[in-house]
Amino acid sequence: MLSNKHLKETRLFYASQMVPQMVTAVIVINDELCVQYLNPAAEALLSKSLNRLFGQKLLDVFTYSSLSEQRLTQVLNSGQDFTDSDVVFEFIEGHHVTVEVTGSVSLFNNTEHLLLECRRIDKQKEISLEVFQEQQWEAAQDLIRGLAHEIKNPLGGLRGAAQLLDREILPEQREFTAMIMEQADRLKNLVDRLLGPNQLPKLGWYNIHEVVEKVYQLMSLDNDKGIAFVRDYDPSIPDLHIDTEKLQQTLINIIGNAKQALPENGQITLKTRIATNQTIHGVKVKLAVKLSIIDNGPGIPPDIQDTLFYPMVSGHQNGTGLGLSIAQTLVHQHNGKLVCHSYPGRTEFSIILPLPKRQ
Repeated sequence: MLSNKHLKETRLFYASQMVPQMVTAVIVINDELCVQYLNPAAEALLSKSLNRLFGQKLLDVFTYSSLSEQRLTQVLNSGQDFTDSDVVFEFIEGHHVTVEVTGSVSLFNNTEHLLLECRRIDKQKEISLEVFQEQQWEAAQDLIRGLAHEIKNPLGGLRGAAQLLDREILPEQREFTAMIMEQADRLKNLVDRLLGPNQLPKLGWYNIHEVVEKVYQLMSLDNDKGIAFVRDYDPSIPDLHIDTEKLQQTLINIIGNAKQALPENGQITLKTRIATNQTIHGVKVKLAVKLSIIDNGPGIPPDIQDTLFYPMVSGHQNGTGLGLSIAQTLVHQHNGKLVCHSYPGRTEFSIILPLPKRQ
């Protein structure tokens, strides 16, 4: 166990280097990757004090870190500085931050320590990614609508011709025209789904937990994998101006994907909370409701995470790629946003809806 004297000496040393006054979070670890110093900004970032973390392994603070132990050890051994502009820290309490990390070797008591400077970038990244995804999603939707309309017209003519032909041919040949009509109907159904929901939401004041409970009951009945459902609700959330059917469809699509991805005896958590100071489609919202669907499955492949809500994009081998695209459209109709954060062992879809003032 490291002594209080060592803690005081470390504080004095880094205080002399003007580290406490830095706005950037500064974390100092030794060759065993144990915390030796945190400036006030780092204590705020980690939500824990130096007294509490002194001598503990830094990576033990997180349930997940994209910055590996091998990377930190390599920097200490080589003495070469490094910068990683996209590091994700997931905390035991459930929240996560994205930071830009710069690492350099610092000498203290003739011993090399690793000094990590961390700057939060998750808000800027979230807003930039949201704007980019919104533009790409709208472009994809416009393209799909154009293609869908171009397909529907000749498809209707094809089916009509098959119906006329069906009246003229021999009975034993009608199986072929029946096949043409069946496939034409299937393609029309796919095109209609590509076009997405075309009805405006029928809004009313409802308790969001009543909606979630209906979906929970429905999804828990069809549960061959023995998936455990955990409900973690905030009872203080007031009624919302929502279309219950559309919100149910959104949850069914998301939970259905989670059930498909989970192994036997996996877990899905349905969680509601009040969220403050959110940005939704470029507009700052003081109060919002955050409805999260969290599973402990294998995670979403990184190569499709940025395009996850586009039509025809799926992480499942036999998926149509329409469920999340439709869910995104339904959430948009509520002036909300649908976001995803995923890594192996945890995937969280969050529906964020602005909390309107009831008239």
